[in-house]
Amino acid sequence: MKLGDGRTLGRSGLIVSPLALGTMTFGNAAWGSPDDVSGQVFDTYLQGGGNFIDTADVYSGGRSEELVGRFIAERGVRDQVVLATKSGFNVQPGNPHAGGNGRKHIHAALHASLRRLGTEYVDLYWLHVYDMVTPAEEVLQTMGDLVRSGQVRYFGLSDIPAWYATKMATLAQAHHVPGPVASQLEYSLVARQLEAEHRPAAADSGMGLVPWSPLAGGFLTGKYTRADTASQGRLSGSNPFQGPFTKFTDRNWVILDTLRGVAAQTGHTPAQVALAWAAAQPGVTSTLIAASTPAQLAANLASLGVQLTPEHLGTLDRVSSPGPDFFSPALKNAIFGGVSVQGWPVPG
Repeated sequence: MKLGDGRTLGRSGLIVSPLALGTMTFGNAAWGSPDDVSGQVFDTYLQGGGNFIDTADVYSGGRSEELVGRFIAERGVRDQVVLATKSGFNVQPGNPHAGGNGRKHIHAALHASLRRLGTEYVDLYWLHVYDMVTPAEEVLQTMGDLVRSGQVRYFGLSDIPAWYATKMATLAQAHHVPGPVASQLEYSLVARQLEAEHRPAAADSGMGLVPWSPLAGGFLTGKYTRADTASQGRLSGSNPFQGPFTKFTDRNWVILDTLRGVAAQTGHTPAQVALAWAAAQPGVTSTLIAASTPAQLAANLASLGVQLTPEHLGTLDRVSSPGPDFFSPALKNAIFGGVSVQGWPVPG
């Protein structure tokens, strides 16, 4: 597989690269990269054949969008890239309409993003997070109106419950209106929760999976040891990996040890093997990667050349298994009296 190999995002005509460039590091003074280095990272990705650029209105307080827009304009590649951004998190504390998924905020957020990006439209607009109050019907109508206006070409759902995503996709199909084409969720060897409901829901609804944090905030690079605390990089400060979501758990250390072993057997780095595992999972269309230097990005892009054997995949699957699913092969066997029954689609 090469970075320039395209695949359609979900049940759509939007063609994206197998690895997407996440730009949370752009403009981030704490653990990101200077502007000129961010530009070099951007160039390394494009020169490698990539086309899928992902940002958000809250990344570095909007600075990430400004840099992405500037890099695209300076290089004259607007028609070549798939530009994605997001809205949902609050950008003005104390004002509830400065966050969430209501129509008022989505319109305001999109217009602000378009100004920072210096473009008239985005190719993919993500609902950044489930706000727990806005009805799916309202979001669907709002996004559909934006698609019809031309300001948004396609839209996707990030960090959304499976039932909510399925409801929106079903309503869209029933009413023949634009629906979500992708689902963006945390997914890695140490975070496999999406497999129980989100993956089958996405497959049934025609949504491609775009995992975020496939390296678990850097944990799966192998740079941390059991003696470390969350004191550096993305695993420090304000981020999704603190408190109850910490990656420093006994279970995760066992997974990391196994990952290191497979990496040694294959002659690749733990990060490259972790990315190759994520890319090999059913339903995954494109995987979000980020880097603070061109060299780091190049190393991550090299994961596309990693060929994991069924034995390697089995080893990683067993050690990282999220646990038994109630709707299991054993239950199916009991339902049909021991007779093998294959549902649609039947494997070729």
